[in-house]
Amino acid sequence: MGQTITGICAKDDTVEIVAGVDKYKGIANDYPVFDSVDECNVDYDVIIDFSNAAAVDGLLNYCKTHKKPVVLCTTGLSNEQLALVDQVKNSTAVLRSANMSLGINTLFDLCQKATKIFAEAGFDIEIVEKHHNQKLDAPSGTALALADSINEALNEKYDYCYNRSERREKRPHNEIGISAVRGGTIVGDHDVIFAGEDEVITISHTAYSKGVFGKGAVEAAKFLAGKPAGLYDMKAVIEAK
Repeated sequence: MGQTITGICAKDDTVEIVAGVDKYKGIANDYPVFDSVDECNVDYDVIIDFSNAAAVDGLLNYCKTHKKPVVLCTTGLSNEQLALVDQVKNSTAVLRSANMSLGINTLFDLCQKATKIFAEAGFDIEIVEKHHNQKLDAPSGTALALADSINEALNEKYDYCYNRSERREKRPHNEIGISAVRGGTIVGDHDVIFAGEDEVITISHTAYSKGVFGKGAVEAAKFLAGKPAGLYDMKAVIEAK
């Protein structure tokens, strides 16, 4: 993702990468790359984070201390880390999203509108996500965010089901099934299925490259620069366009 964002910014005259943070060097860049964010001695406006959940605590504490805005793109965060995000937002601007794609974040709104129509009409709701075989977490953060968005439209009345193999019963109506597929080099597929009597409606999003996530992250960074302390999301970025 670092190289993806570097390429995107190289074509955008309104942004500039002034530094990077990466322990594993080996790719030449036009900007300095540090082992840790604490070592960075270059001034900047916003941090874009595509790292690993294990590195998020240190990053958030740094942003809290130095009051630096951060676009937090890393997924698979623990409940404790999410609680830390909630603390840091009081000191600086934090934009967090399970998926940085502008398309996926528009999908949230579409699914909420569809849910209000189809759930009342008795449709069952299933989410199927597909990713490459190197992805560590399942289901994806995006699938969970889609489920949360749908459940919000349903006044939080639905339960999530991740595995039906250990039970023998008919599907409860107030359930959102979430299934994960892992294989090959799939960048990211998400299908939200509304299954009713004699008809099925599927709302889908397919990412063909990591560029869609990098583009969204750069747009988020532009939005976040200069914003007051608080917690922001991609919906705010889209609405500001």
